[in-house]
Amino acid sequence: MLFRRALRAPALDARRSFILVNLSRRRLIFTGVAGAVVLVAARWLQPSHSVAASALSADAADVMRAIVPALLDGALPHDAAERRAAIEDTVDAVGTAIAGLPPVTREELSTLFALLDFAPVRIAFADIAFAWRDADVATTNAFLVRLQKSRWSVKRTAYDALHQLTFAAWYASPSTWPSIGYPGPPALT
Repeated sequence: MLFRRALRAPALDARRSFILVNLSRRRLIFTGVAGAVVLVAARWLQPSHSVAASALSADAADVMRAIVPALLDGALPHDAAERRAAIEDTVDAVGTAIAGLPPVTREELSTLFALLDFAPVRIAFADIAFAWRDADVATTNAFLVRLQKSRWSVKRTAYDALHQLTFAAWYASPSTWPSIGYPGPPALT
C-alpha cells in the first residue's frame, strides 16, 4: 500500500507542476496581451502632433520652453524680458533646425515630443506630474540628468537629441556670439 502511494505521488506532483506551468503561461500570455492593449490605447489616445515645416507644434514648443532654460542655465540673460525673448528665439530656432532634418528624423522627434507631452508618459517617463509650461528649471534639470544617465540607450539618445538641438539653436544665433568670443564668420571678399 505504501509502495502504491509512493508511485502515485510523483504523478500528482507532475500534474500539479503542469498546472502551475500552465498558470504561469496563461499569466505570461495575459500580461503580453494586456501590454499590447495598453500600447495600442496609448498610441490611439496620443494626440497627433507633427512638426510643422517651419516651427514646432504648440505642445512641442512647451516642452522646449521648459528644456531650454534647464540646458542653458547660466548662459541666458538675467533680465526677465530678455530671458523670455532669448528662450523664444531658441525655441523658434529649434523648430527651424528640425524643419531642415530628414523626414524620418522629424517624425522621430515629433513622436518624442508627443510622448513627452502625453500625460501618462510624461509622469512615468519624465516624473513630471504637471504640464511642461508649469515646470521649473530644477525639475526639468532633474529630468534631463535622469535621461542622460539612464541605462537605457533610447533615453540617452533622446537626451542627446534635445541637448544638441538646443545648443545648436542657441549658438547659431549671432546674438550669442559675443558672449563666447566668436567674432562671426569671416567676411567674403
